[in-house]
Amino acid sequence: MCRNIKTLFNFDPPATDDEIYAASLQYVRKVTGFNKPAKINEDNFNHAVKEVAKITRNLFNSLETSAPSRNREVEAERARMRNAKRFGIKQS
Repeated sequence: MCRNIKTLFNFDPPATDDEIYAASLQYVRKVTGFNKPAKINEDNFNHAVKEVAKITRNLFNSLETSAPSRNREVEAERARMRNAKRFGIKQS
């Protein structure tokens, strides 16, 4: 799966429509192999992105969890620490 698609469920505040749309766009790009579709495919491509976004929002609205909501800043810091370890970047 595409590494650029980030986990969006169970965050406080919840994922925005823009975040869900961006993830949907990345998914459709990945499965089609198109970064930008040809004009002939553009309407179908955009329709697919909107449908995936709608289904994703419906999924998030229907899911339940007993886990506490994750904090975006804490998760971002964890990602920075993983990247620093992975790529040998010194933290300041």
